[in-house]
Amino acid sequence: MAETSLPARKRVDVRIVALTLTIALVAGGGFLLDRWINGGDKADLKEHVDSKRKEEIDQRFTQGVVMLHARQYDHAMTAFHRVLQLAPTMPEAHVNMGFALLGQKRYKEALDFFDGATALNPNQINAYFGMAEAFEGLGNYRGALEAMETWLHRAAKDDPFRRRAEAAVWEWRDRVNRDRAASFAK
Repeated sequence: MAETSLPARKRVDVRIVALTLTIALVAGGGFLLDRWINGGDKADLKEHVDSKRKEEIDQRFTQGVVMLHARQYDHAMTAFHRVLQLAPTMPEAHVNMGFALLGQKRYKEALDFFDGATALNPNQINAYFGMAEAFEGLGNYRGALEAMETWLHRAAKDDPFRRRAEAAVWEWRDRVNRDRAASFAK
């Protein structure tokens, strides 16, 4: 029998084809995986993050208020500190941090937070009440008087703290007048 030889075929290097195919599959798979994980919509992710942030702000703020009412000032300050990290322009958090500092008799720091609250929202009237108490703690009765008069001017006529505020104004006005008279007598 005669042997017939087949013509020799040129060998094709499949490594380049395999490498190209592998890169295409990895890139395509990565793209599909990204779309699957992120739902294909970055807005949904932002909405989710914003929702979780608001949830934490609400939770920490509530914790802070509860701790403030329980006179657990350190714990209240921790909660309000976190709220202020997440929402630095929230005047209510500034006010409550100020009241926690008042509870610790840290009057100057409290005054800074009350001042910050009124800078963010001039109608944050409880900040004026706290400011008056901080000024009193610092021995600045004129400042206390002015802040409490601002509170009285803006507060509702039936506010449960009105009597206390009016008594404080009467006392501080008397003290300021006595101090002024004593300085003229010198």
